[in-house]
Amino acid sequence: MTMTDAIPQPQSQPQPGAGPAGLGVTTLLAGAIALGSLVGLLSPDMGERLSAGTDPTLLMLVALLFFEVRLRAVAAGFANLRFIGIAWVANFLIVPVIGFAIAALFLSGQPLLFTGLLIYFMSPCTDWFLGFTRMAKGDTALGAALLPINMVSQLLLYPVWLWLFTRQTGVVDFAAIPHLLLQWFLIPFAAAQALRFALERLLSGALLARLCEWVGFAIPLVTAALIAQIFAANIGTIAGHLGAFAVILIAIFLFFVATFLMGEGLARLFRLPYPQQALLAMTTAARNAPLMLAVTAVAIPDQPLILAAIVIGMLVEFPHLTALKQILLRQARRKGVSA
Repeated sequence: MTMTDAIPQPQSQPQPGAGPAGLGVTTLLAGAIALGSLVGLLSPDMGERLSAGTDPTLLMLVALLFFEVRLRAVAAGFANLRFIGIAWVANFLIVPVIGFAIAALFLSGQPLLFTGLLIYFMSPCTDWFLGFTRMAKGDTALGAALLPINMVSQLLLYPVWLWLFTRQTGVVDFAAIPHLLLQWFLIPFAAAQALRFALERLLSGALLARLCEWVGFAIPLVTAALIAQIFAANIGTIAGHLGAFAVILIAIFLFFVATFLMGEGLARLFRLPYPQQALLAMTTAARNAPLMLAVTAVAIPDQPLILAAIVIGMLVEFPHLTALKQILLRQARRKGVSA
């Protein structure tokens, strides 16, 4: 990963996702998989010791992700409730159904991988998609309003979607999920937001912006550390299903195609201007894999195949978003949209 490759962000205020971006993140995550796998294969005892540190890594990742969310940005969304409603319905009603259909088509006979792929599909991104939106000349101010809405919505809906789509698999202990979400995520979310609220009043704008930049920079690194720990402890189990991961790649590709076509259809149906069209395309394409990796590691423990399916989605996502940016920029040129 090239740490100098940062996602361009709106300059008016600190934005989430200021960390390393694009293909560099893919390289970092692939390196974490390779390193963790190598450690687990060469020294299973070392892999187990690394796995023992998973909980602190999870907490650090959750804290960083939650600190990035700016609840005050929701106010900007009230200026365009029409688009917020379209994006919410797309992300939390239409996309999960598309994801379920594709996961069931390819992995109905493998409940663990099916569950992991579905979890990856059902949660929209809450950080780095804004950088890609900006590069595609989309509406980043309105996109910032989506971040806290997406974050809270996906945490609350996580057990709902799992119950609707995976209860027949017998993989998930649904009775334990509400307590785990409250303890590990909703309370930390409130604490992180209280800390951010205090720092916004104690620090200068420049210092806060630099802090947010470092938080965004750290998120891919901590995510990579978590992935390395998961693979170090579970490479034996994961290696036994390598053939299935090729199927997962095909399923994810079809998911991205389907969500793009859905976004294009909604943009035409509601006659969205290009900046909103680009924003809708990015928010329905990008997935919140880091948070879902953390949530799932807590809510569905000791299931490395579920986590591995989420990680595979992360590897494909950044090349896809880069290609999607190029497609949108061509549309912008045809429509005469200026930077």
